[in-house]
Amino acid sequence: MPRILPVTEQTSEVTAIFNEIQGAFGALPGLFKAYAHHPPLLRANWNKVKAVMMEGTLSRKVKETIAVLVSRDNSCAYCIAAHTGALRSIGVSDAELAAIEEDLDNTDFTGKEKALIRFARQANAYPGRIPDADFTTLSDTGATDAEIVEALGVMELFTAFNKFLDSMEVPVGS
Repeated sequence: MPRILPVTEQTSEVTAIFNEIQGAFGALPGLFKAYAHHPPLLRANWNKVKAVMMEGTLSRKVKETIAVLVSRDNSCAYCIAAHTGALRSIGVSDAELAAIEEDLDNTDFTGKEKALIRFARQANAYPGRIPDADFTTLSDTGATDAEIVEALGVMELFTAFNKFLDSMEVPVGS
């Protein structure tokens, strides 16, 4: 049971943001319905989703994979379900999803993409204990500073969403 109910009475600002979200996703995720209780936070988080997930140089598949794996590491059922669905919607098969979750080496990601995905997970789990050698490894794969920041931006976004959704008990599929 969610700890707060979705917003039912909308201001024009909330309606405009909801329309944009629905246009982008074809639905209005419960995450944003919960954020709508504080419209400035709704707007800020929607703008961050657009900047992190819809812009940049990393592929959507890499970003959605980071979202799924970070959310799995953080035990956020909502984001695992939502972003596993997103991966399926871009053509990722069940076999490849299993490989993503069980053994990243058995996927078709490039070496650089695998390194960025692993690094984002490491930063989520152990942010204060990342050795300089791991940055060297990323650099050796050809990852640019911009790509590293972009991958960490996805991790940061989903770590925050995971904590918010779990704290508020927003149900999956709402």
